[in-house]
Amino acid sequence: MRYTPHTEAERQAMLKAIGVERIEDLFADIPAQVRFPSLDLPEGMSELEAQRLFAALAAENATVATHPCFLGAGAYYHFTPALLTHLLFRGEFYTAYTPYQPEISQGTLQVIFEFQTLVCQLTGMDVANASMYDGSTALAEAALMAVRLTRSRRTRLLISEAVHPEYRDVVATYSQGMDIELVPIPFDRRNGTTDVEAVRAALNEHTAALIVQYPNFFGQIEPLGQLGELIHGVGGHFVVSADPVALGLLKPPGDFGADIVTAEGQSLGIPLMYGGPYVGLFATRMKHVRQMPGRVAGQTVDIEGRRGFVLTLQAREQHIRREKATSNICTNEALIATAVTIYLSAVGRHGLRQVANLCYHKAHYLAQRLTALDGYELAFEGPFVREFAVRTPVPPAELNRYLWETHGIIGGYDLERAYPELKNHWLLTATEMNARADIDRLVEAVAGYPGSPAPSR
Repeated sequence: MRYTPHTEAERQAMLKAIGVERIEDLFADIPAQVRFPSLDLPEGMSELEAQRLFAALAAENATVATHPCFLGAGAYYHFTPALLTHLLFRGEFYTAYTPYQPEISQGTLQVIFEFQTLVCQLTGMDVANASMYDGSTALAEAALMAVRLTRSRRTRLLISEAVHPEYRDVVATYSQGMDIELVPIPFDRRNGTTDVEAVRAALNEHTAALIVQYPNFFGQIEPLGQLGELIHGVGGHFVVSADPVALGLLKPPGDFGADIVTAEGQSLGIPLMYGGPYVGLFATRMKHVRQMPGRVAGQTVDIEGRRGFVLTLQAREQHIRREKATSNICTNEALIATAVTIYLSAVGRHGLRQVANLCYHKAHYLAQRLTALDGYELAFEGPFVREFAVRTPVPPAELNRYLWETHGIIGGYDLERAYPELKNHWLLTATEMNARADIDRLVEAVAGYPGSPAPSR
């Protein structure tokens, strides 16, 4: 990129055009006494001193690498292979931007193409886009897409209350002011999954889509086959927000007839990083591809028959007329999508299944040990993979405070925060990063909580 400085004559011409004599006149509205304030800064440091200072500050942070963590609720502590970081921070990946010129962006386009392929294999769908901001906005875009697929003749969306509460908030934000009716569907208090009869009662000819999560926010596995048949029976679309790690064990949503599948890709090798940046996965059926937001990288051949990559579909407002755009998303999380691609390529199909298996067995070991304590029992019936809800004899907020302050353990999620009816319900997760000793330590700490009920005789 070239930088061409302006000459003095050019600067004077520009100032004259806007009606001022000096550059300083452009700042006339700022009071003179605050234009150049004196800053009370400490004395400068050498590079060595600055390194020591920041190392000391960083050492004060509490991290999941140094404290056992059983908090999930949408963001999970998983293993990040060294290979991922090494490749991701190569200059050709780390500095790459939107591939506007395919002839000089072949590497970036190929990575996006491979990313899309992996997302399709994971979800069981036909086509995926080049990624979204995160799991919540991907689901919101899916909701809007479902309405567009009906040519906006249907504007009623059914969304399960077992979907992540923050995802539901984002869907509500995206759909407000668009004459879209968002209908909450309760969950069955016995098994923690979407109430099938409530779905049946809410369906009508105005329903554009049913939105569920798989596994849902409580970690329970939704009956996708039954729910898909219900929504398709009235001509609506089936939208599923999936957990990509759980898909290492579970049948993909595409096998149950899902029309749109979204996911949060953070658990695929991305550190927690204070909440972001993450990456949204988005896949659909080929017949719906022209209503999919974002863009699609495709594979082709050049005039000499050599393989090449291009942006096949660009249905966003930056590329086409605004009124014809499917979304106002004007960039994507390409670097994090690259990280997901590296992770899935490194662990492979069998590796992802092994990760999911470890999560399954560790979570069930934790559940077994915890529910052996007096006053603790599973909140819901039915299978789960790595996350589950437990009824507690004491408020989870107090348990979490005690675990942290006394034992340095990061506890679970207090479900009463989002579900007032689930008072004294605790959402816990276990991944491959939770050693057996960490799980035993948590259970022993809970058993020693001063407010715990006395052991039964």
